[in-house]
Amino acid sequence: MLNFHLKLSKQRKDKLRKKLNVAEKAGDLALVRRLLSILAMSEGKRINEVATILGVSGEAVRDWIKRFFIGGLRGLDSKRPPGRRPKLNKTQRKELARLIEAGPAEADYVGNCWRSPMIQHLIHERFGVLYSVTYISQLLKNMGFSYQKARFVADHLNPEKREQWLQQTWPEILRIAQQKQAYLLFGDEASFPQWGTLSYTWARKGQQPTIKTSGKRKGYKVFGLIDYFTGRFFYKCQEERLNSKTYIEYLEGILRQTRKHIVLVQDGAPYHTSAATRAFFEAHKDRLTVYNLPSYSPDYNPIEKLWKKVKEKGTYLHYFPTFQALKDKVEETLLQFKNAKQEVLSLFGLYQTA
Repeated sequence: MLNFHLKLSKQRKDKLRKKLNVAEKAGDLALVRRLLSILAMSEGKRINEVATILGVSGEAVRDWIKRFFIGGLRGLDSKRPPGRRPKLNKTQRKELARLIEAGPAEADYVGNCWRSPMIQHLIHERFGVLYSVTYISQLLKNMGFSYQKARFVADHLNPEKREQWLQQTWPEILRIAQQKQAYLLFGDEASFPQWGTLSYTWARKGQQPTIKTSGKRKGYKVFGLIDYFTGRFFYKCQEERLNSKTYIEYLEGILRQTRKHIVLVQDGAPYHTSAATRAFFEAHKDRLTVYNLPSYSPDYNPIEKLWKKVKEKGTYLHYFPTFQALKDKVEETLLQFKNAKQEVLSLFGLYQTA
């Protein structure tokens, strides 16, 4: 498109100036530039002059003129007009997020889990904005929330000791393990029942899904240890009970597998802290350095996540007609994780950022 003089009627120019005034008040700078370019062309400016004044390319000015010829004033509007301005501003959304994260009780609601009607009422009471209850879920998704299953936390959990563990005890453990060039092993035990483990699954509304079970109250037990540095997974399967005797036998087997020093992190299970187990630790203190996790802190033990993964892959929603079928499936799944060191290492995220 060559340079030319754009002639507009007074009425057309008045409409352009009126629209320009609205765009300026709305802060729509892109539309302001487009309107100014048309007005400037109508005043005898050349395309290159307009482009220089507005700080845009000549091609952009040509495109705006073309859009004006084809669509008139509407043709100058944004191709993707912004949606309706949200009723809650940024400050209000930030405050709403804080209230939701604090929990219903902090906002004087009964119960400990948020429901959409509660949040609808909260928004109306605090900010004077009434959303439909069906929109609340979309609003929360836009704010970075998701609808998920809550978990219980012991009401006698000690936040101070947990914080002390992360800020003081853990750095000490890591330093000692590095100095001794030791394995840094987090340990725990799991039991896999023959009667199976249920999980969430898709099904028709109103038709609860059913899963076969042998009904036999027998489980396959596993001692496990995972190494912070290498992702190595040590485990031992057994049918006997989990107690001090079998725990000590398991640790003796681990000591026979390596000459390296072992820094062991365990929870406070009775057979972990019994007199017999403490005597074993004392007798092997040249090979073993032992630390106990804070009470009621399974989330501080990465191997808990591993057990969950083993159950998800191996036993959830499975039917085991015989105990041997269960054993075979558990051992097959454990072997997969024994050979997946990077996946095991990914379980230590809490301690890699602490």
